[in-house]
Parts: sequence; C-alpha cells; structure tokens
Amino acid sequence: MEATGKGRKGAGGRRGGGPKKKPVSRSVKAGLQFPVGRIGRYLKQGRYAQRVGTGAPVYLAAVLEYLAAEVLELAGNAARDNKKNRIIPRHVLLAIRNDEELGKLLAGVTIAHGGVLPNINPVLLPKKTANKEPKSPAKPASKSPKKA
Repeated sequence: MEATGKGRKGAGGRRGGGPKKKPVSRSVKAGLQFPVGRIGRYLKQGRYAQRVGTGAPVYLAAVLEYLAAEVLELAGNAARDNKKNRIIPRHVLLAIRNDEELGKLLAGVTIAHGGVLPNINPVLLPKKTANKEPKSPAKPASKSPKKA
C-alpha cells in the first residue's frame, strides 16, 4: 500500500524541508495599488451574490483604481490652475463637472464644500451696442492735430 503513494499525505509534497516562499498579494500579482483581497471580502460580505469568482475583485479593483487616478489627475490640474498645491473639495468638483464623462457618471452626486460651477446666463450680461464702436475712432481725431 505504501508503495502506491497513499501514505504520502503532507504539505503539498514538501517533506519538512526547503525554504518557505514569501507570500505575494493578489494586488501585486495584478499590478494594482488597490487592495484586491479587501475588495473581495467586501463583495462577499455585502451579499451581492451567493458566490464571487476569483476574477471579480481583481477587475473591480482595477476599475476603481482607474477612476480614482482619473479624478485625482483632473483635480490636481484644477488645483494647479488655482495656484494651490493641495487638492480641496472645490478642485474635485471642478474636475468632475468640467469633464463630460465623469459629469455624466456623477450627475446626481453632491460634493460637500464643493460649491457650483461659475456660470452666468448670457441674458443677464449687458448688451453691446453697435453705435458706440464707430464713434470711438472719431473722438481722437477731434483732438488738435500734430504739426508735421
């Protein structure tokens, strides 16, 4: 019986010897910054489905990381435009509302201390009259002419 190999039940074929391999996280394997294991745990605990596949948390972590990077890049640009080196909620709001796709994704979202986009209805702006433009060149001509 022992010759057939049934007696060999151990730690995956390792017989006590050999150095242990250092564990590598799923985030590192996927090349991500967001935690794949934690997102997988949240998916299971949230009871979104009875079973969660192994690829689902990896994919979700990648999508969340991409969205976070996109928002942070645009908010950083907004902060630089306002001559600031820290991102505040106002910069996040300006970044989201000025981007067409992010604005559509977060259309129903209110950002605390974000304010609103600067916008003045064109009807409220003062009207430009065409009569004043031709008269303005005539006024300097009425001054005393320079002698040649």
